Amino acid sequence: MTDDLRTAALESKAWPYEEARKLLKRYPNGKSGDPVLFETGYGPSGLPHIGTFNEVLRTTMVRNAFHALSDTPTRLIAFSDDMDGLRKVPDNVPNGDMLREHLGKPLTQIPDPFGTHSSFAAHNNAILREFLDRYGFDYEFASSTEYYTGGRFDEALKGVLRHFQGIQDVMLPTLRAERRATYSPVLPISPTSGIVLQVPIEVIDAEAGLIAFEDDGQRIEQSVLGGKAKLQWKVDWAMRWVALGVDYEMAGKDLIDSVTQSSKIARVLGGRPPEGFNYEMFLDENGEKISKSKGNGLSLEQWLTYGPEESLAFYAYREPKKAKSLHMGVIPRAVDEYWQFRGNYAGQDLKQQLGNPVHHIHDGKLPTGELPVTFGLLLNLVGVMGDASEEQVWGYLANYVPDASAEKYPELDRLIGYALAYSRDFVAPTLTRRAPEGVEVAALERLDAELAALPTEASAEDIQNIVYEIGKTGGFENLRDWFKALYETLLGSEQGPRMGSFIALYGVANSRKLIAEALAR
Repeated sequence: MTDDLRTAALESKAWPYEEARKLLKRYPNGKSGDPVLFETGYGPSGLPHIGTFNEVLRTTMVRNAFHALSDTPTRLIAFSDDMDGLRKVPDNVPNGDMLREHLGKPLTQIPDPFGTHSSFAAHNNAILREFLDRYGFDYEFASSTEYYTGGRFDEALKGVLRHFQGIQDVMLPTLRAERRATYSPVLPISPTSGIVLQVPIEVIDAEAGLIAFEDDGQRIEQSVLGGKAKLQWKVDWAMRWVALGVDYEMAGKDLIDSVTQSSKIARVLGGRPPEGFNYEMFLDENGEKISKSKGNGLSLEQWLTYGPEESLAFYAYREPKKAKSLHMGVIPRAVDEYWQFRGNYAGQDLKQQLGNPVHHIHDGKLPTGELPVTFGLLLNLVGVMGDASEEQVWGYLANYVPDASAEKYPELDRLIGYALAYSRDFVAPTLTRRAPEGVEVAALERLDAELAALPTEASAEDIQNIVYEIGKTGGFENLRDWFKALYETLLGSEQGPRMGSFIALYGVANSRKLIAEALAR
């Protein structure tokens, strides 16, 4: 760690450094003995989605920023609330009728509807861990069930019983009257049905962890220790912070009230709430919040079918306190903007680099390599090629990129695969080339003639100058109308690339064929 980097990080306005400085203020003399503990939470009642990944990614960015500011060691726990009772059957999983038979039971006690793991929670936890491992996160996975049943929370649970009334004093004023009448911070697990019960409890002996409650008309005295009970969500969160010593945890804007109440409970338990901030939610293309149970928005697998991991990380980094739509249409722009910022990085001073998203995506260790064409241009190319192979795309790239090969441009080779998949599934079905009209006909005829007269060594810039000149003098009200006509008649879309670059990439002869086809309509 250089002194220059630490000095710049102390002053950087990039949000991960602003968050990391909260931890410096929390421990001005360092945290004695223990690592600074970061935590993320996940409820495995449904399949993980990009919002889940996003929280681990953003927390990791803050953790990396803290490393630039302090030599204090850190840990990151990815905590799964897999002891929660299943409240409703998700819309996007098989065997819903089977799941309904187990409503109310802890997620780790419900059979896997996919038939591949020991429980529903185990299936969803495995998907989450597989993805986090694929991305290379440095984290420790923690299971609520294992922590409860293994006794890790036993002392903290006794503390909840000791401070039972204090916790009630925090929670009861926030509840409606009917909920207030039956609310309990502690949820015993029925010894007969195995369901997580929402019933009032009586503390019999806090030091022994003993409570009493009614189950199906019978009074039961039972321990809360060793996995025989769990806590209500907000109390559980606070207990976990205190039991584990969590120093930093961010949460979505929809959990602001939960953070407030859990922080109060943590103080009742004698602990200190963690630092953190509330990020805005991802929305689907209809502007609705992404939900695990609905399965709306994008899945992790969907994004990674059509765009690389770093494009997803770029999208997650930008403006975390602003709600953003998350649908297929945002992927191409995220890919190209990532590469734009990556291309700028080497020429920036240190202060600018620390504010560059790619610095936080790669923790300042950027991979080598360059991208000689944009992803948008690739999409336009494969869009007009139709059902093309990677080898055919590389053949066209040779028109535009000197010494074009997968060996020289491995990053471009990866993007070709994504472009072919995206174009096949989302671009090709929407392409409709229209016939030129009015002044467009003469303009296209002139463009064809100008291209025919070009020397073989003409550059993309030479072609772009021709396109511009025709647009200025061809009878169009403005250049935008000319470009729109080119996109709609030649490419079949309302938007498109810089035409000089596209024609150079697709080849003059092939571009003239496109013009001929348009004029023949």
